[in-house]
Amino acid sequence: RRAATRVPATAKEEDTMTKGTSSFGKRHSKTHTTCRRCGKVSFHLQKKVCSSCGYPGAKMKRFNWGEKSKRRRTTGTGRMSYMKTVSRRFKNGFRENTTAPPKVKAAAASS
Repeated sequence: RRAATRVPATAKEEDTMTKGTSSFGKRHSKTHTTCRRCGKVSFHLQKKVCSSCGYPGAKMKRFNWGEKSKRRRTTGTGRMSYMKTVSRRFKNGFRENTTAPPKVKAAAASS
């Protein structure tokens, strides 16, 4: 003998039964918005903290278990407008407001 399947009395009762498709239609409030520091949509509006970079904290959020995440945002992934000139300036002893000493000609040096 087969058991009778339960038929919901109303559409409202049917809606409360599911956790899937019909529940997703009710989601229209935003929890996160764009972060000023990292640019991701990770800044929590109520907590006022970015879940990606930790803004407004002074230090960038990073964990040793997130190796790929560290690689994506480390030194050398951006413009490096200051750092890219440091190695050249180090080679010359960080000299400033002077002209470079003249290079000695190869022929004059050998004789």
